[in-house]
Amino acid sequence: MNTPIQKQGDLVISSIQATPTDAEMLEWQVALADRAAAWRSRGAVIDVSALDVIDSFTSRTLQSVAGMLKLRGARVAVVGIQPPVAFAMVRLGLRLQGIETGLDLEDGLTRLGLSVDLPV
Repeated sequence: MNTPIQKQGDLVISSIQATPTDAEMLEWQVALADRAAAWRSRGAVIDVSALDVIDSFTSRTLQSVAGMLKLRGARVAVVGIQPPVAFAMVRLGLRLQGIETGLDLEDGLTRLGLSVDLPV
């Protein structure tokens, strides 16, 4: 999976751009946690707006990576959950407990109480 993980100030931003396999989600989780630690990130925003489905494994992986980052002192927001995806998640009983969610990157930053000068 080619999922970009970028540093912007003391924030790490990752955008999942295609529906990943379980193995790809695990690889991404490790890469995100490693880079956030190396960059001493205070926050992370994970953009899932390109996903048509968030299944139970993806939901658990998001929950897990958020927990890892929180243990290292970083706040986490998942942004861009599409309405049909949110509807399906609720119907399936999938939750992102303890994770801030937002409409987009800007909203995620606001919810985390962080501000970053984003490139235009």
